[in-house]
Amino acid sequence: MKRGLAIKRGFTYLALVALAVVFAFPFVWMLSTSLKYDWQIFPREGQPFSLNLFRWPMRWGNYPRALETFPFLNYLYNTLYICLFNVIGTVASSSLVAYGFSRVRWRGRNAIFILVLATMMIPYQVTLLPVFILFRNLGWIGSYKPLIVPAFFGSAFFIFMLRQFFMTLPGELSDAARIDGCSELGILLRIVTPLAKPALATVALFTFMGSWLDFMGPLVYLNDERLYTLALGLHAFLGRHGADWSGLMAAGTVVVAPIIIIFFFTQRTFIKGIALTGMKG
Repeated sequence: MKRGLAIKRGFTYLALVALAVVFAFPFVWMLSTSLKYDWQIFPREGQPFSLNLFRWPMRWGNYPRALETFPFLNYLYNTLYICLFNVIGTVASSSLVAYGFSRVRWRGRNAIFILVLATMMIPYQVTLLPVFILFRNLGWIGSYKPLIVPAFFGSAFFIFMLRQFFMTLPGELSDAARIDGCSELGILLRIVTPLAKPALATVALFTFMGSWLDFMGPLVYLNDERLYTLALGLHAFLGRHGADWSGLMAAGTVVVAPIIIIFFFTQRTFIKGIALTGMKG
C-alpha cells in the first residue's frame, strides 16, 4: 500500500516538474538571449546548432545598453504610478461592494450580485469601443484617468472573491459590533478587514501584476511618449530596434523580472488568500 502511494506521488511530482520546465523555458530562453552576442543568437552558416542556452562569453553590457535606448526610469515611474492607484482603488472599492453583498441584508442582493458576475462574461473587445467613446467625450484620452478611475468602481472578479471570503467569517462578530453601536463601515474597517488580510493582499497582488503588465490599456488611451508605461515602452523599443534581439530580451527581462520576484516571495499569500476564499453561499 505504501509502495503504491509512493509511486503515485513520484509520478505526480514528475509531472509537476515537467510542466514547470515547460512553463519556465520561455523565460530561461529570454534570459539567456539577453546575455548573448548577435553571432551567438544566430549561428553562422556551417556552425552546428546547440541547445546550450548559456554560452561564454556572456555580454552583460546588453542590459545598460538596452535601458539607455529608451527612458526606462520615466516609464518605470509611470507604471508604478498607475499600479499604486489601481491597487488602492481596486482594494477599497471591491472590499466595500463585497461587504455589502456578504454581510449586509437587503432586498435584491443576490439578483444584483448575479448581474455583477454576468459582466465577467462580456469580452473586453466588446466594450472597448463604447468605453473609448465615453472617455473621449469626457476628454480623458491622452491621460492616466482611463487607466486609473475604473479601478475605483470595483472589479467583478475581486468582488466575487472577497464576498466568498467575507461569508466565511463568523456573523456573530458583526452582530456584536452592531449591538455596541458600530456602523457598517466601522465593522468593515475594524473587524472584517483585519481578518481578511490574506484575501485583500491577494487582490492587491493580482491588481499590481495586471497593471504592471497591461499593454492594451496604455496602447489605446495614451498618445504621448512621456506617459508611456514599461509594457508600451518595450513595444516602442521593438519598433525602433527590432533587429537588436539581445537588447530587446534584456529590456524584456528587466520588465518581467519584478513580477517573477514578487510572485516568488508572495506565493504563500496567493495560495492562502485563494484557499481561504471558500465557496460558501
